[in-house]
Amino acid sequence: METVVTKNRNRDKVILNSAPMEGIKIDGFMGEYLQRAVDITIPSQYEMLEQTGRIDNFRVCSGKSGKHKGYIFNDSDVYKWLEAASYAMLFSKNNRLKGLLSKLVDEIAAAQSPDGYINTFYCGKESERWSNLAANHEMYCLGHLISAGITNYRATGKKKLFHVALKAAKHLVKMFGAKESPATPGHPAIEMALVELYRETEDKRYLDLAVKLIERRGKGALGGSEYLIDHKSFVELREVTGHAVRMLYLCSGAADVYSELGNESLLKTLELLWDNMTGRKISVTGGVGARHEGEAFGEDFELFSHTAYNETCAAIASFMWNWRMFLISGNSKYVDLMEKTLYNAILVGISFDGKRYFYDNPLENRGDHRRQEWFDCACCPTNIIRILTSFPGYIYSISEKDIWVNFFENGEAILPFGESFVKISQITNYPWSGKVNFEVETEIEKAFSIYLRIPEWAKEGFTITVNSEEIEPVIEKGYARIKGVWKGKRYIEMDLMMKINPIVANPLVRENVGKIAITFGPIVYCAEGNDNLGVADIWNLFVNRREGPKIEYIPNLFGGINVIKGKGKALKTENWDKKLYKSYEKNEYIETSYKLIPYFLWANRDESPMCIWLNSF
Repeated sequence: METVVTKNRNRDKVILNSAPMEGIKIDGFMGEYLQRAVDITIPSQYEMLEQTGRIDNFRVCSGKSGKHKGYIFNDSDVYKWLEAASYAMLFSKNNRLKGLLSKLVDEIAAAQSPDGYINTFYCGKESERWSNLAANHEMYCLGHLISAGITNYRATGKKKLFHVALKAAKHLVKMFGAKESPATPGHPAIEMALVELYRETEDKRYLDLAVKLIERRGKGALGGSEYLIDHKSFVELREVTGHAVRMLYLCSGAADVYSELGNESLLKTLELLWDNMTGRKISVTGGVGARHEGEAFGEDFELFSHTAYNETCAAIASFMWNWRMFLISGNSKYVDLMEKTLYNAILVGISFDGKRYFYDNPLENRGDHRRQEWFDCACCPTNIIRILTSFPGYIYSISEKDIWVNFFENGEAILPFGESFVKISQITNYPWSGKVNFEVETEIEKAFSIYLRIPEWAKEGFTITVNSEEIEPVIEKGYARIKGVWKGKRYIEMDLMMKINPIVANPLVRENVGKIAITFGPIVYCAEGNDNLGVADIWNLFVNRREGPKIEYIPNLFGGINVIKGKGKALKTENWDKKLYKSYEKNEYIETSYKLIPYFLWANRDESPMCIWLNSF
């Protein structure tokens, strides 16, 4: 049994496959996040699931006295926790976690109806089941149950939760698999799960149902709602719209369907939607879903900083969709966006100590936006740990002939390849340094290629040596292809030359005209008031583009990070007194210095204002 993020069956429609996670160990930057998730975040989230009644809902459903607590979709938080904890078992021998997993699976199994239906909100309300597909999240919850069941089976070898998921999926096929059924879910997620269940079981009924659920959109089953992406058929869509998480989970499911069946109209639509999102509707951090109202995508170039919603779950949905597009195409642009999204739009959603969370992620704030221990709607916390614990599965990809290195992370991987294995060790301090050393070891005598991703920000500056000899590799779809006979041990040194890069926005993003955002490698930086006490208001800070800022590594800040320091000036505001407007006169400034930290680390100290987009001169 191999644990993979996705298990594609149709090798004709995908270029690459996920690498099994069992042989991958990481202990660098993301490895620390993974370890914190195992040691701190997963146990603390379990306590919150207990305290808020989410787990007790299953006990009530199986006979314990009491009433359902919380939202109609609360079961999904339990299932996502289960999925993350199952991944964690690959990297942890924690007996308490193992016991919690086993006990929770028993609780869920006991709550399932004989016909396979399971949703704790509808226990004792059989006549109300499936009565409102637009709003009631039943299929959404089952999607997360099925995903958890598959992951638990792959990671632990135990079948109990998988059988619960299988029974629920059979019930779903019975209820909605008929050709004449108009049913489709108000909140996608089930589509990805059904395709993955088909991949695991080879039972085509699940793939067929996923296809039908996508094809039924735009026919009025959900009232023609744009928020629910029912205003058009999927293949008629030309812009990402509506609720951001729904939209991108739907895209992920459609990409999965394409991967197995090869419907070219699906792929064309997905590519057009990706172009629309990345060209008009995405923040510099990779965050998506600009509007608080409806947690939705806005109009083209509607990318305000202070009111940016950028839900953490939407960033995770984008990450998942881009992974599927990458496996289909082998194009690095999808992993480039995954990297940007991970380091900036996802990691900002969890505190450095692993105990608190952001639901929404503005690009500037007066200091009153703080991470919370939990939420009544707790989709984001449990979603984050799914990404953190599954991250090793995204680092490498494999084809029948070659190996791809997608992410750079200290650690080692033993990858099954052909009829043998290839061991790849990475030594790096990425993302703080662009230097990555690889040790490749194998007994394979035949030549094959190793593809190293060259991030978009490093396209104009990188070097690669093999056994101390510099090479000029062929670049294919953003990857440096290094072909050779790797038998024995060989060494690759790659230097992605990181530099401070001022970013400007399209002038149609009106509020950012004249401003810059500053990046270093894949990391987006921000000014936080804590670090700029000499500036009365960070919104009045102007950074000097001519006297370039400098990077400085500070080992005792957040475990060791790069900060950016530079010279600038601050607008004097004393002469405004209490006036809101006055006649124009030349502004007065004071000379000052400034310090920027990675955006994903903001709000980990005392309350403090923050902004990404800075005035410049």
